[in-house]
Amino acid sequence: MDKQETRARVEEVGIVPVIRAASPDEARFAAEAVQQGGISIIEITMTVPGAIELIRELTRAMPQLLVGAGTVLDAESAGRCLDAGARFLVSPGLDLPTVAFAKKQGVLMMAGALTPTEVITAWRAGSDLVKIFPCSQVGGASYIKALKGPLPQIPLVPTGGVNLATAADFIRAGSAALGVGGELILKEAVKARKPEAITETARKLVEIVRQTRVETAETSARG
Repeated sequence: MDKQETRARVEEVGIVPVIRAASPDEARFAAEAVQQGGISIIEITMTVPGAIELIRELTRAMPQLLVGAGTVLDAESAGRCLDAGARFLVSPGLDLPTVAFAKKQGVLMMAGALTPTEVITAWRAGSDLVKIFPCSQVGGASYIKALKGPLPQIPLVPTGGVNLATAADFIRAGSAALGVGGELILKEAVKARKPEAITETARKLVEIVRQTRVETAETSARG
């Protein structure tokens, strides 16, 4: 799968589960639960112990899953993630050498940004999508809508504050996809090894994104 296919998958599914966990076993459990809920994408953050080896394992054991690396802070870490099989890279902030590295390697990059200046800088540097983080702290969906006004060409992926109650608003505001962490990867469900809550939440998010996109397209067509 090349970069364009990866981007198409991310935008089609519309949800990027951000998996932060206390152990590789917990992260693996969460990945399986998310997939059962109909989401074929996961982001394993570098804060997970043994994240590199976990990415390597998941890409081999679950080839149908699009596995990316998150909380990638520098080009060196990015290289190790790609060597392990990561298909996309995500950073919480804007590190231009990492963006340049991803561009050179031909891999999808989702650089973090918050201000309009950072968003424009990330986009011009070659970030394929721009992660808006932490989005809830600066207005949530209304902030995405404000950014999309002058920057309609930049695909934004809000992360932080995305949940079942807010997902539709984020899509209506013009988000290309949604980054969802603790509101999907429920800590209690992971600790208790009960996948049902995660799986059901994943299914609901998929349906919200699908239905909201249909409604938005119909409203736009009516002018």
